[in-house]
Amino acid sequence: MRKFPLLRESHRRSGKCGIICRNLGMMEANNMSVFIALLRGINVSGQKSVKMDRLRQLFEGLGYTDVATYIQSGNVVFRAGAQLAEGLDFATKNDSAASAQLEAAIHEALLAQLGYDIPVLVRTPAELRDIVAGQPWPLPQKGAASEPQVYVTLLAQLPSEAGLAKLQGVRSGDDEYVVVDRTVYVLVRQRYGDTKLSNQTIEKKLGVSATTRNWETINRLIQLAEAAE
Repeated sequence: MRKFPLLRESHRRSGKCGIICRNLGMMEANNMSVFIALLRGINVSGQKSVKMDRLRQLFEGLGYTDVATYIQSGNVVFRAGAQLAEGLDFATKNDSAASAQLEAAIHEALLAQLGYDIPVLVRTPAELRDIVAGQPWPLPQKGAASEPQVYVTLLAQLPSEAGLAKLQGVRSGDDEYVVVDRTVYVLVRQRYGDTKLSNQTIEKKLGVSATTRNWETINRLIQLAEAAE
């Protein structure tokens, strides 16, 4: 690894460090990865109310940068890197250890600052792209209310065989589901509010914390994350 001489802060402020400072800035940027945090159960029927500007402030207070939120259900795109423990591979953008560390830090901050015990799942842009690529059904026609709608339930951990067996016992008319690793794809024929394959049911049967987003939200989060990469 190329080493750079120690720079005084006055040199940084004055702009006298030239190419060395630019190279250091590039190194710092390369050590920052984009992540997506998905909060479970906020702003639902007046429960666990969190304003998005307050949520962005909380993330920025943790040292994360380029923080952006999408709608009110608790979706946050952000950059992190310097705050993570040494030894994590930021370049892979698929580091479960980094995601777990971020989940713990965000959960702790939400509890300490807002008083809410809110489950937090963190995914990388690559993981969300894999979810979209693995969607098992023909894409529903956009804007057609009568067409089946796809929802994605993201799991905090891999489900057990016993949990999967319990979920198999759930019947919800013509609705379907497919489990792939830490993702449950749910195909709803009518309204999500009427399906028995709800987030709560999936959590209970699998014994795993989860949060659900519709197909449009997943794709929009990918767009926001890719714009930040």
